Amino acid sequence: MTKFVTFFSYRPETWERLVSKPSDRGSAIEAALASLGGSVETVYYMTGEFDGIVIVDVPDATDAAAISIAVSSTGAFSHVEIRNLIAPADMPAVLEKAGRAREAYAPPGR
Repeated sequence: MTKFVTFFSYRPETWERLVSKPSDRGSAIEAALASLGGSVETVYYMTGEFDGIVIVDVPDATDAAAISIAVSSTGAFSHVEIRNLIAPADMPAVLEKAGRAREAYAPPGR
């Protein structure tokens, strides 16, 4: 499984519907992810630039893209941004690969 974080912001009309009919959105999020073989680690609402975050585990990046497109297509969100998360224990391997790639990469003008 691959871990992703999604930052989201609702449209004003979505907030209006939520205020008029409060509900726990966790079950809807869990159902959407389960349909792709994924699961929810946590959901938090927050103040500031984004209205909330969702941390999920999905089989791969195509599943993360699919869930992002699915929720964006509903029109309920003004912003959905998804990012891959890298565990600290995995970072040394990432850095080793980055070193190999940097040696093989020719910057512009060289």
